[in-house]
Amino acid sequence: MLTVTSVNVNGLRAAAKKGFVEWLAGTGADVLCLQEVRAEPQQLPADVRDPEGWYVTHAPAAAKGRAGVSLYTRREPERVRVGFGSEEFDDSGRYVEADLPGVTVASLYLPSGEVGTERQDEKIRFMAEFLEYLKGLRARAAADGREVLVCGDWNIAHQEADLRNWKGNKKNSGFLPEERAWLSRVFEEFGDDVLRALHPDVEGPYSWWSYRGRAFDNDTGWRIDYHVATPGLAGRAVKGSVERAATHAERWSDHAPVTVVYE
Repeated sequence: MLTVTSVNVNGLRAAAKKGFVEWLAGTGADVLCLQEVRAEPQQLPADVRDPEGWYVTHAPAAAKGRAGVSLYTRREPERVRVGFGSEEFDDSGRYVEADLPGVTVASLYLPSGEVGTERQDEKIRFMAEFLEYLKGLRARAAADGREVLVCGDWNIAHQEADLRNWKGNKKNSGFLPEERAWLSRVFEEFGDDVLRALHPDVEGPYSWWSYRGRAFDNDTGWRIDYHVATPGLAGRAVKGSVERAATHAERWSDHAPVTVVYE
């Protein structure tokens, strides 16, 4: 049994003051993938930087206060890798992976993009490089008899069921046809969308809600946080859920943790 949780914390220092520490103490996850940490390790409180009972790898971005991913594992990893061999992106705090017995687990924070800007160009470049890496990773893992799980904030809603206001976002980054087509290739050439397989006929379940207006209260959200697993591991998923806060006031991020149990 392996329980994995992924969540964009929207700044780990801020989240730690709003409930993340208490959530971490209560989670039953074996692996925790964090995105948008936005801090150097030495800037984090000790109970977040290196909590008891966890092996932690932080991969901050070279640009201070931006991006950053982390992996927390109950077992000591056999190997850890920061980045995916990209000259442009390996110091951007967007990817870290760890080898555990029989499985490689990774935390991904894909660029968000903005149509008509360099940010979107950067996102497209990242996507192109990263898909090639994923295909190679799957091939290497298969040769070693391993499965792979890439969790994180992919910043793309794949289907109309993955965001409430899909009609109003067809020309916006995160729901562009070319982004959705790319994500289809990921699912075809690398691994399966685990949560969608577990919840095939529902809207959402959403994992991100804007802080603007009453998006959370009205459940006007996006499903952009995924578990993408190679088929052998995906087939072992027995339960998946979004840990949505009970009220707006109890949120410690604009994202909610996405948790999957694998047998």
